[in-house]
Amino acid sequence: MTEPALTALGLSLKVALWATGIDLVLGMAVGYLLARGRFPGRELLDALLTLPMVMPPTVLGYYLLVVIGRNGPLGRWLHDSFGINLIFTWQAAVIAAAIVAFPLVLKGARAAFETVDVQLEQAARVLGVSEIGVFLRVTLPLAWRGILAGTLLAFARSMGEFGATLMVAGSIPGRTQTLSIAVYEAVQAGQDDTANLLVLITSATCVLVLVLASRLAPGRSVPA
Repeated sequence: MTEPALTALGLSLKVALWATGIDLVLGMAVGYLLARGRFPGRELLDALLTLPMVMPPTVLGYYLLVVIGRNGPLGRWLHDSFGINLIFTWQAAVIAAAIVAFPLVLKGARAAFETVDVQLEQAARVLGVSEIGVFLRVTLPLAWRGILAGTLLAFARSMGEFGATLMVAGSIPGRTQTLSIAVYEAVQAGQDDTANLLVLITSATCVLVLVLASRLAPGRSVPA
């Protein structure tokens, strides 16, 4: 494997891991809120948080530029207060990948929490278990398979993110050029061998993740 391919693979893994970690924490919290909460606008909130799944990546990337760019509200505040510039950095790639993949964790977590029998949670409360204890000892152990399946799908989506990442992070070799962007650049440059190698790596990774996710899907029994 060539050095540029290794660099792109390493950067893609770093971006995907960070993005998936962020999505896991936020997706579990919001998924639990939507599954157990009853408040006005709940389904509207769910629809808004699911938008990145159906929105064109370039449109999402434009929104991100408006928000975190040097002239955006968040970008200007970060630059003026801390000297931080997110545009054309790997951190911007993480933000883009996390937002694009977030609905996969959210949907998986919400569905998993909704399958947990509420009576089991009530029984734990009757026995004096705290709310945190109920979540950690009853709810989460029963819902973890669905959450993990959604998280694996989010990881695969983060690995393959292209449009929004290109908009906010660009294509800087060794800094922001992920696997999907490296494939695009290789094709544009007529480097078919490099493009074929990167495509094989990306495809193999995504297939592996999808197989794992399907085996962890709720309701499926995994043979020993």
